[in-house]
Amino acid sequence: MQNIPSVDLRDFLSDDPVRKQKFVNEIGKAYEEIGFVALKGHFLDDQLVENLYQEVRNFFNLPLETKQKYEVPGIGGQRGYVAFGKESAKGRSEGDLKEFWHFGQYVEDNPELEASYPANVTVNELAHFNAVGKETYKMLEKTGVYVLRALSLFLGLDEFYFDNYVKNGNSILRPIHYPPITSEPNNAVRAAAHGDINLITLLMGAQGKGLQVQNHNGEWIDAIAGEDELVINVGDMLSRHSNNRLKSTIHQVVNPPREMWSTSRYSIPFFMHPVSTMPLNCLENCIDENNPKQFEDITAGEFLHQRLVELGLIK
Repeated sequence: MQNIPSVDLRDFLSDDPVRKQKFVNEIGKAYEEIGFVALKGHFLDDQLVENLYQEVRNFFNLPLETKQKYEVPGIGGQRGYVAFGKESAKGRSEGDLKEFWHFGQYVEDNPELEASYPANVTVNELAHFNAVGKETYKMLEKTGVYVLRALSLFLGLDEFYFDNYVKNGNSILRPIHYPPITSEPNNAVRAAAHGDINLITLLMGAQGKGLQVQNHNGEWIDAIAGEDELVINVGDMLSRHSNNRLKSTIHQVVNPPREMWSTSRYSIPFFMHPVSTMPLNCLENCIDENNPKQFEDITAGEFLHQRLVELGLIK
């Protein structure tokens, strides 16, 4: 029994307006109530998923000194390798028990914007790592565009409202390795309780226990996806833009039972960001006398910078 609602993107993609509206209603209601869904019918095929996990395991199995060659100073960890324990959740001093990699946007037809993003980092030791990462990035981005179209309709906006904001957006694909736990963690967990920064997050690898979501009663519930599902949640940018109509839910990745400490865990979130100039001002049709404006005006770029400082990734 899943604790988060399951939806099927094929309903939205169908030519049947009733099925399309059903998807809009289901995902909108889920994001108003819990902020998370499990999604079938996405654009990742089984072979691509298998290839990606193999490449990710290959990378994290490289010697530490090899991985450290791909840490890029001065960019807040936005591309390449970020070492174990470097990132902590907002308000936490303990580093999370994880290491990760960042693939960033593959900009098309906009040299000025391309120059403003850090370059993607090529791993010389692995012939297929970067190509498989890029293909995964593109398929998750494509899936995210359709989810945002459904949410546009749910919010009473034009269906394609988000399209130009997320085209060439500052999105990040983050393969994460949670290594085996070798000693009693000192108040540290694999990923401490946090909300995501971005518009939406599309997560691969939530097929087993570990990811937990906090419901409106403050209770932690397991978020477990089916084999063919992605977990997709609302981030703080979309919550802010919708004046908290769509909920950015606090979530965490807890440490496994002691008998499973010797095992690695991999998960691969795609953080869907808009271009930095997107205004995150509360939408007029999400403000009324029962739900007055809750947030100051800010751009996506300004908000991202604030949060990266809070996470300790920018000094």
